[in-house]
Amino acid sequence: MGDQVLPRVASREAALMNAPVTEQMEPRNPARRGVLARGLATALGLGLGATASQAEPGDLEQIRKRGLVTIAVYNDLPPFHVKGQGIDVLVAQALARELGFKLSLMPFQADEEMSDDLRHMVTRGHYMGFGPADVMLHVPVDTRLMQENPGVLAFAPYYRERVVVARRLAAVPKLEQMSDFGKHRIAVAGQSLAGWLVLGTDNGAYRDQAVTRWSDGVAAAQAMKAGEFDLVAGAASELESVLSKEPGIVIDPLPAPRAPKDGWAIGCAVKKSSTALAQAVQAAMNTLSDKGELQAIFASAGVSWRKV
Repeated sequence: MGDQVLPRVASREAALMNAPVTEQMEPRNPARRGVLARGLATALGLGLGATASQAEPGDLEQIRKRGLVTIAVYNDLPPFHVKGQGIDVLVAQALARELGFKLSLMPFQADEEMSDDLRHMVTRGHYMGFGPADVMLHVPVDTRLMQENPGVLAFAPYYRERVVVARRLAAVPKLEQMSDFGKHRIAVAGQSLAGWLVLGTDNGAYRDQAVTRWSDGVAAAQAMKAGEFDLVAGAASELESVLSKEPGIVIDPLPAPRAPKDGWAIGCAVKKSSTALAQAVQAAMNTLSDKGELQAIFASAGVSWRKV
């Protein structure tokens, strides 16, 4: 168990669990989210950040007057955004184009809780002097989250995330329940929903098999691709982006009883009062979906996409 760490679930994942957050499922996780100062330095280094004076939030008419829409995306969230590249960057570009505006991308480092992120990027702005954005991407479209943040509207889902497990068929020919793991080691980011599920299922029966030293599922999947593991668990987007084209590997839902069976919808967020902007974003996202552009964006990262 030398590589193992106690699981902490990032709040944007914890918000989607059917059960409330417990002591075993702590939402505060600065290690998983990274260091805020490092994220700000990355944003400035990329030249993608916008200051509060450059990107005053507002409804559609204000955005139209400046001809520029500011869209916030998470830093260090593979395969959605890493160093200016990723699915959410492409979605933001397509969304701005469909709305008819230039894009100002606002990368930001996740804080300890989802409500902090919504406050910084949607309603009030960050205490470091940037934000809020006009639109934030990668927000769970979840009733409970909106009840906890009444000034925010989450809508326009563009992806449904799931918790999955990848396995080498030669080593693990079937996977109907967690016990089918056998004695194989399991690569998983410990500070993630997948990590919590693997370590907590069946009264901790798989804790000794779990290797949890990675910061995200993409890094764990890369270890499997390198031949170090026969099993890896994580978010579908993470594992598919690395392993979807690897021969002899299949990706299935993680058969943990508490895994969200239908996954969770990821969409956009604006101020609740910005109704005209919300309607325009929803219409633009619908068009991107109908034209097949969203599917193409996800496919370019090796991630399967279904209409949400």
